[in-house]
Amino acid sequence: MPEQVKYDTLKPTGNKIPLVGFGTARIPPEETEEVVYNAIKSGYRMIDGAYLYGNEKEVGKGVRRAIADGIVKREDLFIVGKLWNNFHSAKHVAPIFEKTLDNYEFDYIDLYLVHWPVPSEYIDPKEFLGFCPKGQDLKWERSPMQDCWRELEKLVDAGKIKNIGISNFNCQLILDLLTYARIHPSVLEIELHPYLQQKRLVKWAKKENIHVIAYASLGNMVYDEVPENLKNVPKLMEHETVTKIAKKHNRNPGQILLRWAVQQKITVVPKSVKESRMKSNLDVFCFELDDEDMKDLESLNINARFNDLVENMYGFELPIFE
Repeated sequence: MPEQVKYDTLKPTGNKIPLVGFGTARIPPEETEEVVYNAIKSGYRMIDGAYLYGNEKEVGKGVRRAIADGIVKREDLFIVGKLWNNFHSAKHVAPIFEKTLDNYEFDYIDLYLVHWPVPSEYIDPKEFLGFCPKGQDLKWERSPMQDCWRELEKLVDAGKIKNIGISNFNCQLILDLLTYARIHPSVLEIELHPYLQQKRLVKWAKKENIHVIAYASLGNMVYDEVPENLKNVPKLMEHETVTKIAKKHNRNPGQILLRWAVQQKITVVPKSVKESRMKSNLDVFCFELDDEDMKDLESLNINARFNDLVENMYGFELPIFE
């Protein structure tokens, strides 16, 4: 029986982060409150949210309902928010964060991430439509990350954020951030699964005391649309290597993919609207992949990035990962 390690410790705060959290992307707002409530009832203690997802208010309602029903206390939970591209300017960071805080109706959040390193022209939150819609130009804004990070540090100083970090940043961007950050980034959230393992980046981030959160842990099962050159890649959850290992351990393929990351002390944030699947995704601590399993999964790496900023997905080309 493997050691039941369910948390990792963040630097520099010493706060505990669950190794399995619950993702809230692509959940319709009208379903979100009930889904988040059921996730907490099922045992999740980390909720990964973002302003972009358009359901922060409903996430907050689900969390507060679980607290009101005595399922958890606020201090039992690890709540995540993210700063969207249109609000990188120093004067817009605090106001949009306060909007997130108001949406959640909390006094603080546990982790706030810069969602993408893509400083875009400011949009009034009342007119916000998410990522630049297809057919529209992506309008850049000259908002240095250094200025943005300073504002996040002020929010930490004010006690409104416990930890700050980044998402979808490459090594060069992180390295630059480390040259001026007064408060060290606690977390890097990236697309990560056996098809896209990013081993050198993960190893380096850990060496720099930056905890890694994996999104899209189930690979191309997560996305309705992927880059043109990856459209014929077999579904990761249906890959014969994954299904073989699942059969060996009497588990489902999703549990194998989640366990692969968790076993490396990488946090995963799977999403499901079904309670049975929620519980299944959380149940990855009572078995262990052996060396052969890990080697077989390692052999699946093809550097397949499904959430890439390419023309067919977003209407523009932005090679930030090249």
